[in-house]
Amino acid sequence: MSSEATVERVLRLLSLLQRRPVWTAGELAEECGITDRSVRRDIERLRTLGYPVQATAGVGGGYRLGAGRELPPLLLDDDEATATAVSLRMAAGGTVAGIGDAALRALAKIDQVMPPRLRGKVQALHDATETLAGTGEVDVDMLTTLAQACREQVQVRFEYRSHDGPALQRRAEPLRMVAAGPRWYLMAYDLQRADWRTFRLDRMRSVETTTFRFRQRDHPDPGEYVHSSVTASPYQYVARVRLHAPAEEVLRRVPPQVARIEADDAEGWSLFIAGAHDLEWLALYLASLNVEVEIVEPEELRDVVARLANSLSSMASGAPNAAPD
Repeated sequence: MSSEATVERVLRLLSLLQRRPVWTAGELAEECGITDRSVRRDIERLRTLGYPVQATAGVGGGYRLGAGRELPPLLLDDDEATATAVSLRMAAGGTVAGIGDAALRALAKIDQVMPPRLRGKVQALHDATETLAGTGEVDVDMLTTLAQACREQVQVRFEYRSHDGPALQRRAEPLRMVAAGPRWYLMAYDLQRADWRTFRLDRMRSVETTTFRFRQRDHPDPGEYVHSSVTASPYQYVARVRLHAPAEEVLRRVPPQVARIEADDAEGWSLFIAGAHDLEWLALYLASLNVEVEIVEPEELRDVVARLANSLSSMASGAPNAAPD
């Protein structure tokens, strides 16, 4: 076999090891179309190049790419390189606490060796993207710890403070992190409550990985689950409001962390579904959309709207406030 073919095979092996936590020798041999003996030789070549490939015996054992003393060269395909560069541009903009300067240095290194076709794609994505002022910062160590736990499928423990309660110890199987507007969320299987839960990263403290591995459970779509959770379930009230405007138009105006928007097929209008502790804020937000509104529920929202309408009418006329009928 030529040296060029050997290099290509070793790079293929490295790409597989980076794709998932553990591979058996048989699985790697089948993927690469080689023998188990060739797999062992190529593993040794990767170790010589500085890649810390670890081998574990027993049930569930195999080869895995571990952490070394220094970072070896990374092998990225086109999509991964583009995603990395775009993410670094966002991080350099200050959305992740304490990472801005490092992100700029890493971005410069990637940009230097990136093929022109990818550099243009990254620039186009950057030009078409805005980071809104006021976006919450996320601690980089927490983000890294949780990302690693999701990838390695290991349990995490942490302190979590709900919106109206004390900080409690939690233990969970992390699945995915989701950024929604100004906040980041973790979707995880809560072992105490034996169900899927959404955790806000800014309410998490002392996040640690454990040595307990888990097999991924059947789960709902992370994006849809988090969206539903942050717009409804944690709140005292859940409002359903019919807007006399198409869902496509409303989606352009209402951020996903504010409400879930569904098409109302009967009339071609849309349903605005949102949770709130403060119905007055919700009423004012709905008024700011400047579309005709029908309140489906709750009844308390109607009372709040009537009170605000009376107050605003009195302000406009200069008359003293009067209680609504």
